[in-house]
This record gives sequence, structure tokens and C-alpha cells, in this order.
Amino acid sequence: MAGAIASRMSFSSLKRKQPKTFTVRIVTMDAEMEFNCEMKWKGKDLFDLVCRTLGLRETWFFGLQYTIKDTVAWLKMDKKVLDHDVSKEEPVTFHFLAKFYPENAEEELVQEITQHLFFLQVKKQILDEKIYCPPEASVLLASYAVQAKYGDYDPSVHKRGFLAQEELLPKRVINLYQMTPEMWEERITAWYAEHRGRARDEAEMEYLKIAQDLEMYGVNYFAIRNKKGTELLLGVDALGLHIYDPENRLTPKISFPWNEIRNISYSDKEFTIKPLDKKIDVFKFNSSKLRVNKLILQLCIGNHDLFMRRRKADSLEVQQMKAQAREEKARKQMERQRLAREKQMREEAERTRDELERRLLQMKEEATMANEALMRSEETADLLAEKAQITEEEAKLLAQKAAEAEQEMQRIKATAIRTEEEKRLMEQKVLEAEVLALKMAEESERRAKEADQLKQDLQEAREAERRAKQKLLEIATKPTYPPMNPIPAPLPPDIPSFNIIGDSLSFDFKDTDMKRLSMEIEKEKVEYMEKSKHLQEQLNELKTEIEALKLKERETALDILHNENSDRGGSSSKHNTIKKLTLQSAKSRVAFFEEL
Repeated sequence: MAGAIASRMSFSSLKRKQPKTFTVRIVTMDAEMEFNCEMKWKGKDLFDLVCRTLGLRETWFFGLQYTIKDTVAWLKMDKKVLDHDVSKEEPVTFHFLAKFYPENAEEELVQEITQHLFFLQVKKQILDEKIYCPPEASVLLASYAVQAKYGDYDPSVHKRGFLAQEELLPKRVINLYQMTPEMWEERITAWYAEHRGRARDEAEMEYLKIAQDLEMYGVNYFAIRNKKGTELLLGVDALGLHIYDPENRLTPKISFPWNEIRNISYSDKEFTIKPLDKKIDVFKFNSSKLRVNKLILQLCIGNHDLFMRRRKADSLEVQQMKAQAREEKARKQMERQRLAREKQMREEAERTRDELERRLLQMKEEATMANEALMRSEETADLLAEKAQITEEEAKLLAQKAAEAEQEMQRIKATAIRTEEEKRLMEQKVLEAEVLALKMAEESERRAKEADQLKQDLQEAREAERRAKQKLLEIATKPTYPPMNPIPAPLPPDIPSFNIIGDSLSFDFKDTDMKRLSMEIEKEKVEYMEKSKHLQEQLNELKTEIEALKLKERETALDILHNENSDRGGSSSKHNTIKKLTLQSAKSRVAFFEEL
């Protein structure tokens, strides 16, 4: 009895000690995950768990997003999860998204998982038209998205209609032109075919390199008012703060880079920006909600920190990640080269096999034709022999008849004819017998000649039969297939070796590997510059080609603004546009903002 009571007490104490949990659902760009979280967990505990699960180390770009009354908010790292203004109904849902964007994706995004998450998010923003993308660039980006998903273009696999179910272009672009889905697919596929050899991560990086120069890439827009009450848009991105006309989100009116800003603060709905130069007055603006001010401040602090961080030496962690990424890139490049060589050898072997099969089929056809020719020769020889025998017999018979006629003529001559009438009749018979004998002699001679000709034809037929047998013998004695498993050519001495031991794989680098890789990278840079020029020409060609199919009445305000910028030559580079806007002094820019 006492033991039972003790066991119940022990069970009750264990039950009390178990921490209370709640369920959280995390939605990424391509997956959903659920976790059991303790009630006391802070935002950092949940965020770290998600990053560990994804294998993500470049955590500073990302955050957990949720929505409060149609306003976006981000989970704070130092605040308990359930203390946020989130729905208490389980599972509590957060979206794992990029909160801050890099200035240069190729230089800053190290991990492949980071690149992939950015690619998916930027692609969705372009398709949802949260980032404006001109039609010709949309087609190019779509071709890289197809390369990332399907790999190298293969006409035998990627047949007409294979992109029918894919969402690759913004609906605005599709509606702007009188073009069928087949026509769009044809243009996307034409560029897709040129991306042969690019791995998924390379295609996704090319996508980001093009997208990062779009005017609305990485910009968070907020409605504000200046001191005069003018309605404006504040844009916060990796480069700084930008002020826009509400009707034009493409080109800012003025910009303030992060290195010109000393302090940012807000009080209620009023936001205060203190320039780095203390001689310049602060400038203020008002937002619509206090909650929006909190979000603006978060984005400003995070982007400013990353802006300054980029301009300092990399931390040990980042240096280690970049070194590992370089080694991994080199290993993948070597592996791709090895696979390319193997593929080339396999294709050569297949071509050799096809050629041998073709030659074998040709030899079989020749052998069949030789057999048929032999059979025809044998049949012809038999017929000629039979005909020659018949002709020879006919000649003998005619000769015999001619001899008999001669004997008859001699017999008639020896017969005594008594009367003149009998004599005349006899002479007439003799004359007829002589004519008949002459005809028979001529016929016998003709038959003899024909027999000689038949004998000659028989000899030629037998000679043709002999040659056919000889050719058939030659075909039968030819070799068919060479060895189908040739010994592969030894790898060059400067190629690193792969050693497989049990379930492990070791990769040995040599100094020559890195030198050769550096040379290849330099070569790639030159090739990239040439391809960029070629690419711009292709974009212009496509724009000119589809311009005739454009429905002008369906152009949006952003389309018109982009075309005007292009005509003025102002859309060459997003960074160049911002740079031009900061040529004036900060003081004059602040004054301009106050007077808007």
C-alpha cells in the first residue's frame, strides 16, 4: 500500500516537472515544418531551432514573419514567442523569410541553401509583381528558373508544351502582348538552351544577379508625410533610405546612404533622422501607425548594421564559411569536369557503337545482296547450260537431216529416168532437194554459232558465280565489333584524385588545382563580360521583336515609367541611379525633402 502511494507521488512529481509546450508551424518558401516549443522560449530559441533544422548559417539575412491586422511584423529575438501579438490558436504560424537583402548576391551569399531561399523568394515577388520586371528581362529570368529546375536542355525530353503548367512570367507581362503560351515557351526555351552546363546553384545565382539590379528589388515601402503634409513613400533597402513619389516606385526623388545617417529614432508616429554631419538639421516625417514605425526602425537598424559590416573585414565565421564554399565550389567544378569527361567518353562510345551497328547492318545487306546475286548467277548458269544442250542437240539433228537429204539426192541422181517428163520432174525435185539442203546447212551453222555463244555466256556466268562466292567469303571473315570496354585514358597528373574507402569519400587538393581554378575564374570573368554584351543585344532584339505585338492600352503605370526611364537612359543600373541622387550635399537633400 505504501509502495503504491509512493509510486503515485513519484509519477505526479514527474508530470509536474514536464515543461508545458505549444505547437509552432514554420512555413518556408518550399516546405512546412512543425515544432513543439516550450512556453518560456524566446524568439531566438525558435529562430535558432529553425536555422539548425535547415542547416543555415547565414542567419543574419532572415527572420520569422507574422501578420498583425494587415501589418507585417517580425519576431523579436529577445522577447518570448507567446508575448508577441500573435494568434494563440495552435499551431502558431510564422513565415521564415529573408528580412534583409545583400548588395551583391554573388559576393555575400555563401551557402547554397541561402542562395536557394533567396532565389525562391525573389522569384515569387517578381511573379506576384511586388518587384517590377520588364518583359524582356522576365523571359530571361524565366529561362534561368527553367535551367535550375530541369537541368540541361534536351530536345528529346523537353518537347513542345513541357512548360505548359509552369508559372514563369508575371500575369502583367502575359496580358501585355498578343502572344500565345506556345510563343512565350518558344522564346523562353531559346534562352534556356543557351544555359547548358550550369548547375542548379549557378542558374539560381545568375537569376539573382539579374534580379538585384531591378529598381524595386529588396526595397520595403512605407507611406509617410513630411512636415508640409505631402504624401510620400519611404523606401528602406540595403543601400540606405530613399524618398519616392507615391506614383513612382521605380526612381527615388532623393536618397540618403547609410554612411550619412548617424541616428534614427521615433516618438509615437513621428520619425527623426539625424545626419552624420552635425551641422545639418535633423529631418522628420510621420507614418500612419506606431506599429509601422517599429517595423521601419527594425529594418533601418538591421540594414545599417549589415551596410557597415560589409565594409569591414569578414569575421572568422564568415571567412571559414567562404573558405569552405570555395573548396566546395572547386570540388563541384572538378566533379562536373569529371562527369563531363565521362559523358563525353560515353557519347563517343555510343557513337562508335552506332557506327559499328550501321556498318554491320550495311555488311549484312551486302551479304544478302551477294547471296541473291549468287543465286541468280546459279539459276542463269543452269538455264544457259540447258539451252546450250538443247541447241547442240538441234544442230546434230539438222546435220543428220542434211546428210539424209544428200543421200536422197544421190539416190535420185542414180535412178534412171526414162522419159523427158520424168527427167524434168526429177530435175525439179533435185533442185528442191538442193535448196532444202542449203537451208538446212545454213540453219545448222547458225545453231552451232548460237551454241558457241551459249557456252561463252555459261563461262561468264560461272565466273560471276565464283566472284560472288569470293565476296561472300570475304564478308563472312570480316571482324564485327571491337572491344566495347576500352581502357579509359589516364587522367592528367594535375587532376585531384577521388579515393573511396568504405562509405567515405576523400578529396585531395594540390597547389596546381587552385592555380588552375584561379585561371579558370579569370577566364570565366572575360567570358561573362562577352556574354553580358551578347545578352544585352539579345534583350534588345527580343524587345524589338515583341514590340509589334504589344497592346499599348494595357500598359501599367510602372510600364510607362520604366519606358520613360529607358528612353532617358536612366535604367542602366540601380546603383548608378542611387549614386547620381547622392551627388548633391546632404544638406541640400534634406532641404529638398522638407520642401516636397
